[in-house]
Amino acid sequence: MKRKPSILVIFLSVFIDLIGFGIVLPLLPGFAEDNFQQSFSAKGLIIGGIIASFSAMQFFFAPMWGKLSDRIGRRPVMLISNLGASGSYLLFAFACSLSGTAGLWMILVSRIFAGICGANLSVASAYIADISPPEKRSARMGLIGMAFGLGFIFGPAIGSFSLSFLGQTGPGFVAAGFCAANFILGWFILGESRQPNSAPVTPRPKFAQWGHTLAQPKLGLLISVFFFATFCFTCFESTFPLLAKHSPIFAGKDVNRHIGYLFTYAGVIAALVQGVIGRLVKKLGEPKLIFVSLIIFAAGLSSLPFAKTLPEILVVLALLAIGSGLNRPPVFGLISLNSHADEQGANLGVTQSFGALARMLGPIFAGSLFFVHPSLPYLICGGIALLTSFFAWNFLCRKN
Repeated sequence: MKRKPSILVIFLSVFIDLIGFGIVLPLLPGFAEDNFQQSFSAKGLIIGGIIASFSAMQFFFAPMWGKLSDRIGRRPVMLISNLGASGSYLLFAFACSLSGTAGLWMILVSRIFAGICGANLSVASAYIADISPPEKRSARMGLIGMAFGLGFIFGPAIGSFSLSFLGQTGPGFVAAGFCAANFILGWFILGESRQPNSAPVTPRPKFAQWGHTLAQPKLGLLISVFFFATFCFTCFESTFPLLAKHSPIFAGKDVNRHIGYLFTYAGVIAALVQGVIGRLVKKLGEPKLIFVSLIIFAAGLSSLPFAKTLPEILVVLALLAIGSGLNRPPVFGLISLNSHADEQGANLGVTQSFGALARMLGPIFAGSLFFVHPSLPYLICGGIALLTSFFAWNFLCRKN
């Protein structure tokens, strides 16, 4: 029986994949810091490098997966990605059973492998573009954001519980199980969205595809906005566990568990925001919504290191989650609307590649600055987000 393309199924697939991602991400800085007994600055570089390794591989491989999905279909690429993710988390679980340098090397290998296989977000975005009319595309791109938010609601909480009850290797094994279940789900119920009669894809080498995509002015502009927004978010993502770990608020408490709960809280806010994306797009339009999202995000990011009580942290995290939650859907919606139907996967793959570059540079940048002064990465990235908002206003809002 032929499987029909389904928004619900692709949402579930991305959601389950991001649960696995959310399980291990908040734990990475703590595991790396505990296994590396060197100077603070060296720790910052090592922690940033481990987190960035996933994105370094995505930078090179995301356009390839996107272009491959244009040629052979979205479904097989999604299945390969899910199976590879499961294997990478098994490696992560094994790495967590080791100590010292050997453990760090295996964590690095697991993240590199995960990055090579990580195609879900860009291909899922192309899948949604395939089956969505133009007027609903930005709102439906919000489903990816909702899946992302829900993954970070359940992922960190599951990671914290599995760490408590199953030990150091527990989060890796649990994440591997979720991704294996995702592969099985996709195998049986995920339909193909790309039509068999679609026009053939123009073959281009990787760098030529980047050049072709970026040479289109609107796409190049939107990808730049996405790059800077992602860079700033990853600075928060990679250093917040360290900020909380060194905060007197959590002194004498199980810091890893509280970090998981705070990420979960931010995920709840980000997921709830996705429910109003469609109405906000209708009211403001994509360009103005991008501008507003960056202003809110900049306010939250620059305030975070100065939050001295738990209520203050919750308010600032809410601002940060609202700003980041509102940003991605209209950016990806506009990228899709400005892409030819037969280049959705390739262009969204290039976008994801530059997002990966931001996630690669951001943790190294923030991790190094954090150990100079904890507030530096937040203040600098808050400034970058603010400048990007004015950039978006000048080149997107004024021309619409």
